[in-house]
Amino acid sequence: MCEQHPCWHLALGLHPYFNDQHTQQHLTDLADAVGRNKLVAVGEIGLDFMLDTTLEGFSIALQERWFVAQVKLAQQEKLPIIVHSRKANDRIGQLLRQLNFDQGGIVHGFSGNVQQAQKFTQLGFKIGLGGNLTYERAAAMRRLAQALPLSDIVLETDAPDMPMAGQDKGQPNRPDELPRVLAVLTQLRLESMSEIAMQTAVNTATVLRLN
Repeated sequence: MCEQHPCWHLALGLHPYFNDQHTQQHLTDLADAVGRNKLVAVGEIGLDFMLDTTLEGFSIALQERWFVAQVKLAQQEKLPIIVHSRKANDRIGQLLRQLNFDQGGIVHGFSGNVQQAQKFTQLGFKIGLGGNLTYERAAAMRRLAQALPLSDIVLETDAPDMPMAGQDKGQPNRPDELPRVLAVLTQLRLESMSEIAMQTAVNTATVLRLN
C-alpha cells in the first residue's frame, strides 16, 4: 500500500497488547522486514502497565524484554520509534536513557504530566495528541496541550480504535478526523489554526525524517 501511495509511510513493531503471542521468530521477522522495507519508524512499541501484569504473557519483565529488543533494533538501524505508554512513562524514559537511544520518535497518545513530557522531548521525542483531546472532561490533557511548546507536538487520531467525542458507540475513528484535533488545539492555544497546522506538520516530518 505504501508503494502505491507515496504519501503513506510504514512503521512496524511488536505491540505490547500481543505480548502473549510474540515469539523470538517475530523479532527475527521484524528485523528482516526493516531490511526489506523503507520504514520511517519502529513502532508501535512500548509498555502497558494497565494490562494485567500478573499474567505471564503480560508481565513487566516480558514487556520490557520485547521493548528493549526493539529499541536496540531501531538504534542499530538508525530509526525513530513510536512509543505506546500507559502508566509507564517514567520506566520507558529510564530504559531509553539506559540504552542511550538517540534516534527520537513520537510518544503516541501521550497521557502524563508536563515533567514527563519534557523528559521525552529532551530525548528527541515529540508528544502525540489525539482524539482524547476532543473530550471536554480531559482537563489534564488540555492543560498539557496548552503548556507544551508547539515545536514539541504532533497531531494524531489513533484510528480506528480511539473514538472522538460525539462519535456513535462502535463507530470507527478515521484518519480524516484529524482536523477535529487541530480545531480543539486551536481553541486551547494562542497560535492561529494555520500556524498550528504548519508547525505540527513540520514536527512530524522532522521527527520521522520525511521529505
